[in-house]
Amino acid sequence: MLSREDNDLLTLTGPGTPAGALFRRYWIPACLSEEVREAGGAPVRVPLMGESLVAFRDTSGRVGLIGEHCPHRGASLYYGRNEDCGLRCLYHGWLTNADGEVLETPAEPDPDAIRRDVRHTAYPTHEVAGIVFAYLGPEDKKPLFPAYRFTEIPATHTYVTKSFQECNYLQGLEGECDSAHLSFLHRTLTGPLAKRAIFTSRQPKYAHERTNFGLRLIATRVTDDERLYVRVSSFVMPVSCWVAARNREAHIYVPIDDTHCWRYDLGILDGPAAEARSIDDRREFLGPDFRKRANLGNDYLQDREMQKHENFTGMRGFLTQDSCVTESMGPRFDRSKEYLGQSDLGIVAVRNRLLRAIKGLEAGREPPHIVTREADNDFTHVDACQVTIDRGADWREVLVHLAAEEAVPGTEPPPFHDPDGQLKRETGT
Repeated sequence: MLSREDNDLLTLTGPGTPAGALFRRYWIPACLSEEVREAGGAPVRVPLMGESLVAFRDTSGRVGLIGEHCPHRGASLYYGRNEDCGLRCLYHGWLTNADGEVLETPAEPDPDAIRRDVRHTAYPTHEVAGIVFAYLGPEDKKPLFPAYRFTEIPATHTYVTKSFQECNYLQGLEGECDSAHLSFLHRTLTGPLAKRAIFTSRQPKYAHERTNFGLRLIATRVTDDERLYVRVSSFVMPVSCWVAARNREAHIYVPIDDTHCWRYDLGILDGPAAEARSIDDRREFLGPDFRKRANLGNDYLQDREMQKHENFTGMRGFLTQDSCVTESMGPRFDRSKEYLGQSDLGIVAVRNRLLRAIKGLEAGREPPHIVTREADNDFTHVDACQVTIDRGADWREVLVHLAAEEAVPGTEPPPFHDPDGQLKRETGT
């Protein structure tokens, strides 16, 4: 379990909090490109880590992310006019651009003084793979955008969805870093998927490695035909996990506030999405406001007859199933009340990695996975894979691109209930 103090450190992310300070040092998703598709089009509200922001694509095509409330008298710029490379407030016509500069103050006799003295909240953006990322940290600490696989391929080789989650970001992130739940939560009882190795395998073993991007999480299972199923996921600092789904996907959990978050599912393909046989179908589970049609308020439309005969949950879709278990924990789960097991080793490693980074930043140390030099900007070893190999084979000889110089076996002591010492023996502590 975690102490309540450490749980607060991990889950409180608003302005002025230690985790909030850490997360603001990274590029994080702010909205989808499609939400601000049109140059000069309508702004969109972007609630992000306790801040009220608006995003817009100005008349030159540049994406801005600025404070929602006008620096003059606080009227919402969501209702403003997108014109002249800025948002013009409806109240008195002040025009603010994507850099937070006040360009025009029509009712003021000395506009130069205001333009000189006023700087509105504004954050840099970076648009790639259908997502507008933002950097909310100190201007002089802005890192390079990491060169992940999805930054090196055409946008046609990706797909992305966004969904509203009624829980703290960490509950969703931990679900992605937990390989053990796949054999239960997403299990089908009929059809070809019911016999997939991941569902029918036995003797699971879990391991992790510390890397320069975060953690590599490895789960191995012996299948019914005595082969070895290997599933490798990547926890990428600070709020992402790459998972081997139907395709390779990066799942990113961005805090809205301490009890809600956005989930972004970014699919990464080897060819054009239009030619892929199996790509994203999550949009059918979402309304136009990115809220799930099956949700906490309607018990996820659970069908008990389906649960008896068709799948393990009686719910349709991985998104619905994931959301049920993470949202039903409550808006912000108290981890001092949990009891973890050996299958939770990866979860413990993720928490420890985050806690070390949060406390390190408080002590004046730079966070991990902050890219400041182009020479260091190569993250092709960030990936998610699943393979079935001979039981005595070495998966590293198959997935050779996963090698990373910094990768070392995880050995940090697990901070949770372990009455018989089994987990401590497993991690070598």
